[in-house]
Amino acid sequence: MSARIAVVEDEEALGVLLRYNLEAEGFTVDVIARGDEADLRLKEEVPDLLILDWMLPGLSGVELCRRLRQRPETERLPIIMLTARGEESERVRGLSVGADDYVVKPFSTPELIARVRAMLRRAKPEKIATLLTAGDIDLDRETHRVRRAGREIKLGPTEFRLMEFFMQSPGRVFSREQLLDGVWGRDIYVDERTVDVHVGRLRKAINRGRQRDPIRTVRGAGYALDEQFTTAKPVVAKQKEAAG
Repeated sequence: MSARIAVVEDEEALGVLLRYNLEAEGFTVDVIARGDEADLRLKEEVPDLLILDWMLPGLSGVELCRRLRQRPETERLPIIMLTARGEESERVRGLSVGADDYVVKPFSTPELIARVRAMLRRAKPEKIATLLTAGDIDLDRETHRVRRAGREIKLGPTEFRLMEFFMQSPGRVFSREQLLDGVWGRDIYVDERTVDVHVGRLRKAINRGRQRDPIRTVRGAGYALDEQFTTAKPVVAKQKEAAG
């Protein structure tokens, strides 16, 4: 699961350029043209990083940034301010309302992408890491291989994405709707019961013998990667498996 980046930019050509280049780097990108629309969308779903233009219709980028910093769910959201204002006083103003970084137009696209990656490494390292580990389970994004206690696990493409999604946010409970959006995507219609089927397949693949099931079912809420499992030492898990 790639990092999700929201771009709030009213210049259509620039929005297309940013989407193309960021998606080419493997990110999932949402482009929003108005500040007031972005304000509503960010209340519904928080991205991993926000690229925010200063001058926007409906609501300025500065005001949107200020509002986001006042909300608990977005107070730590990484924000890069993108604007034609290059004066020192304006840069100070943008940073003072909560922006983490500041890029002046015209800008170098490779430099912007480097700043995005640097910020994600600090704020969301699990989103760009090649290897994810939880308890005795290792998932390699580059080779698409999953191992548990040294044993290779064969997963289908959907089960792999589902495991990757859980491992990015251990302990967090995801509803079936959230799993559909995050794993299957918003543009694909899939019945929520399909989530249960694939979770069942994932459990069957990763659990052998007396191995502990790392996926927790939360009645009436959804599923989560058990946080207690993720903090367990792999050597302990292997010893238990051997003892069984």
